[in-house]
Amino acid sequence: MSFFPKISFQLEVEDYLTKVFRNKELITALGTQEVESKYQSLLSHLSHPPGFTTVRVNTHLASVKHVKKLLLEEIQKQFKGICVPVLEHPKLQDILLIPVIGPRQDLKRHTSEVIVGAHCGYAVLRGAHVYVPGIISTSRFMKAGDLVSVYSDIEGKCRRGAKEFEGVKVFLGNGISELSRSEIFSSSGPLTGMGIRMTEPVYLSPSFDDVLPSHLFLQNLPSVVVSHILNPQPGERILDMCAAPGGKTTHLATLMHDQGEVIAMDKIASKVKKIKQNAELLQLNCIKAFCYDGTKALSVEKREDEQEGPPFLPESFDRILLDAPCSGMGQRPNMAYSSSLKEVTSYQPLQRKLFTVAVKLLKPGGVLVYSTCTITLSENEEQVAWALKTFPYLQLQPQEPHIGGEGMRGAGLPLDQLKLLQRFDPSAATLQGMDVSSLQDSMEDELISLANKDCIGFFIAKFLK
Repeated sequence: MSFFPKISFQLEVEDYLTKVFRNKELITALGTQEVESKYQSLLSHLSHPPGFTTVRVNTHLASVKHVKKLLLEEIQKQFKGICVPVLEHPKLQDILLIPVIGPRQDLKRHTSEVIVGAHCGYAVLRGAHVYVPGIISTSRFMKAGDLVSVYSDIEGKCRRGAKEFEGVKVFLGNGISELSRSEIFSSSGPLTGMGIRMTEPVYLSPSFDDVLPSHLFLQNLPSVVVSHILNPQPGERILDMCAAPGGKTTHLATLMHDQGEVIAMDKIASKVKKIKQNAELLQLNCIKAFCYDGTKALSVEKREDEQEGPPFLPESFDRILLDAPCSGMGQRPNMAYSSSLKEVTSYQPLQRKLFTVAVKLLKPGGVLVYSTCTITLSENEEQVAWALKTFPYLQLQPQEPHIGGEGMRGAGLPLDQLKLLQRFDPSAATLQGMDVSSLQDSMEDELISLANKDCIGFFIAKFLK
């Protein structure tokens, strides 16, 4: 059931993706009709939010059972009597899953409208309230306390401060304004803080603003899987090459029981600051974060013994996570992808530079996990084919847990290698709405199975050196 229009792309990107998802290998294996059906399903899924909110429990500070109890109490408070379960995952024992109710199609729309930017809109669809920086336009006479309907300007065409907007907008739900129009757009007015408190969102999922901040980390399910696949051990030295905002970094440190060393790098200073803040909030001491370009992290000359930051000598790390910068096409929801083809195709060479450095920094016998949150062949399976050819001493490894599907055909990899890869494909799930009655009729294992599929698009490969 498609509630929103399919994701839209620039024409050149659409042509590029059509060729990727209708490649000869795929058509030979599945047939034209099946290939086309899967591709159209993927485009529909990408414009809708995942069917579950995933939170990772900081098991360094609290047990999953304890946090589950606190979370159930919080959800009952927020949802005012609507009964929604909190599920434990049998293979990922440090996460909790909360089914998302929606889309709710019977919501009455108010005459007073608020237009928000696309990214703010996507956050609202995943449970957030509307904060002032995300507001682009409001109705002329909006006052604090007014009931308003909130819409997303998915094409980015609304002028800031406009009193009305007739362009393409998507209904996100209803809320109560915390501020008047004049306060929101006043030059001396607040630039932060809540602008609209969402009371009837189209998709009902909990807000995590200041909810158990040291116990929970909001994280997409495949992003949690990655750290388990790297499987860091206490006392090891781990490198997270492109680490911001620190979700995987803090997860790695937790899995190691905060024993050993996790080096986190990112080349943007504000993002490194965020990694440090998250490590402090979750009370993890084995993380050391550095502002550094991963492509330059290999030292070409002998370094001072007391230097703990990058660049590093070859063969310095037991395990390396390369969650690479990518085109991000697997993120959900996304109704209008704005990047050009030049931007989309710019990631492959950057990923190869980072991968080459990672291989050199890894000890013999060490593990390298490569991941992206995108759906293209060029950034995923083609990178695996390139890596195996370029570094013949790398071996593709089985992944545990293996929750997603196998790799996609089209990069020339044999079937036995595709089965070692893990591709989370949102189109693997039926796009369906979830209401309270269907939720109560569902078995827990059915819901877990759906959560494994109805998530963001993601790719994982594991190598042994």
